[in-house]
Amino acid sequence: MSSAGQIFRDAWIAGVSKHYPGEPKAGYIAPWDETPDWERECAAAVYGQVRDFVGVSSGNTSKLTREQKGRFVATCWIAQIHKHIENPKPGYVADWNDLPTWQQETDADIFEAIERAELWPSNA
Repeated sequence: MSSAGQIFRDAWIAGVSKHYPGEPKAGYIAPWDETPDWERECAAAVYGQVRDFVGVSSGNTSKLTREQKGRFVATCWIAQIHKHIENPKPGYVADWNDLPTWQQETDADIFEAIERAELWPSNA
């Protein structure tokens, strides 16, 4: 069974592969075992935040729009970046409206993948 962080990372890679225009950077689609430790920690933490949000909402997160789901992932990720990187590049902590569409779509996909894993674990 995949770890929480791996589920997040797999959803990221799938989203990038689907939504990124052209050829993504190698680091964007690097497998879990090639992902830096700090990024693994971020992925696991954001998975946990989404899992907890789904839980305290009694699964009613399924009623959120894709944008609302993506914004939640993006905001949680930004907090993790600030935790792990003292002076992050502006692009690493960009607000939702400043993210490229491919990244917004990928963040929404991540939320939905975590939601599926938590609400319907046998279908994840």
